[in-house]
Amino acid sequence: MSTDFRPADGLLGHMTMLRIETNGAIVHLRLNRPDKRNALNDTLVRELQTAFVNLPKDARVAVISGEGAHFSAGLDLSEVSEQSVSDGIFHSRKWHAAFDLIQFGPVPVIAVLHGAVVGGGLELAATAHLRVAEASSFYGLPEGQRGIFVGGSGSARIPRLMGVSRMTDMMLTGRVFDAAEGQAAGLSNYLVGDGEGLNKALELARKVATNAPLSNYAITQALPRIAEMAPAEGLFVESLMSAIAQGDEAAKQRVRDFLEKRAGKVGKAT
Repeated sequence: MSTDFRPADGLLGHMTMLRIETNGAIVHLRLNRPDKRNALNDTLVRELQTAFVNLPKDARVAVISGEGAHFSAGLDLSEVSEQSVSDGIFHSRKWHAAFDLIQFGPVPVIAVLHGAVVGGGLELAATAHLRVAEASSFYGLPEGQRGIFVGGSGSARIPRLMGVSRMTDMMLTGRVFDAAEGQAAGLSNYLVGDGEGLNKALELARKVATNAPLSNYAITQALPRIAEMAPAEGLFVESLMSAIAQGDEAAKQRVRDFLEKRAGKVGKAT
């Protein structure tokens, strides 16, 4: 971690399973259960929810990564092995509430993936707006072999990345995708070498943080919702969102800068 980052203070500095650091507009949240391969239990999910409700006011982008050799090996099965049906429903809905706050929270989110990105870990990764995968990453949905079903919003989010057919294959057969296969399937946006994920994510975060906040908000909030609408309704919402965004003073200044040749031109993607 760069020395420019410092431990979060206040509530964010007192998490037991999340290590949170800040650097200006960037907040780095690190899953901190390496001895459990960052398996997601109720406490960790609750801390994620609390963190995204209480992000610093000057935060413009969040980065999520995992401590140790893995991003997350998924649900901590020890917590759910004896649940009743009603307990299971309430448990799943708690995850939904927490993960909705990540995807539809106040800032764009970038996930850094390495090692196991499995089950609930893949569900968590799917809440992010961008995913940077290291070469060690591998993806699995072993719920079919465990006699269970995804419960952390995976059925809604993962098919939007890779399609229903590929997700069905993973759940029925236990198929595991390696990093290259995951990249080709749409599970990651960027694929980098081992140990390079966080630096790439921070590079992207710095770019994202310089965008107009309202523009970022429109992209992360309106775009996924418009994609789910019928075309006519979606285009109407697009018009509303476009007018709102371009009416913002920050956007007007950026357009003026471009017209007066004070802004850089679009370059080649990295």
